[in-house]
Amino acid sequence: QVHVVESGGGLVQPGGSLRLSCAASGSTISIYEMGWYRQPPGKQRELVARIMGGGSINYADSVKDRFTISRDNAKNTVYLQMNSLKPEDTAVYYCHAGLGNFVSWGQGTQVTVSS
Repeated sequence: QVHVVESGGGLVQPGGSLRLSCAASGSTISIYEMGWYRQPPGKQRELVARIMGGGSINYADSVKDRFTISRDNAKNTVYLQMNSLKPEDTAVYYCHAGLGNFVSWGQGTQVTVSS
């Protein structure tokens, strides 16, 4: 079963970019649904983007054309490239791995967009 750890969060100015990484161990991620979720302050966790085992991708409407999810099976890592960041993108970002009834969450990484 896969274990995931996020990295790459930080403080960035509006309009800036960040790339989050989700490193997996314990199993290959190629067959898993891998996703990025976020939890803004005082709000519920929400889907940002996910990539299925077959390669299809879904994005939340709020991040389409700004964020890109990708998967490197050789490195067992999933990435979230975030461009044109807005203050409303401020949140704790979580990596998620799912396969059947199995679900694994990372500990989260803080992204703060502020001038």
